[in-house]
Amino acid sequence: MQCPKCQGQSSKVIDSRPAEEGQSIRRRRECLECGFRFNTHERIEQSPLLVVKRDGTREEFNRDKLMRGIVRSAEKRPIAVEQMNELVNQVEESIRDDADQEIETSRIGEYVMPLLMELDEVAYIRFASVYREFQSRESFMKELESMAGKHGSQIEEGQDQDEPNH
Repeated sequence: MQCPKCQGQSSKVIDSRPAEEGQSIRRRRECLECGFRFNTHERIEQSPLLVVKRDGTREEFNRDKLMRGIVRSAEKRPIAVEQMNELVNQVEESIRDDADQEIETSRIGEYVMPLLMELDEVAYIRFASVYREFQSRESFMKELESMAGKHGSQIEEGQDQDEPNH
């Protein structure tokens, strides 16, 4: 394993622990050349899963790309990295359970959005705005109204408590 500091090729494993609920192994390593310590993650190699993009091209599923999209939507929101990792794990597991060897990007978004909605509605709206490619204010407002309809009773109860009695 190449050292990220000195690019040395020799390292030793100091500690190994299960990570991501047993889906991977976290290894603590030490470079034998410079003494720098770093972490690596090892996961089971699975058969490749291809993502069919909107333009019809195919590329290999990349969990890091999915994570970057979630991180962007959750920027400056109270969502912990562990929660985002768990969301990515759940989505990947669902995709691999349901898809044979190919999945359309639209289906990936359909797995992400309900999980993201549970974590944070603002992050959900940000993700949905990119995923659904809102072309107008009206389509964006329809999405907000849909959310309000799903959570209408909660919103109404919150407003009743905040409204002053006249």
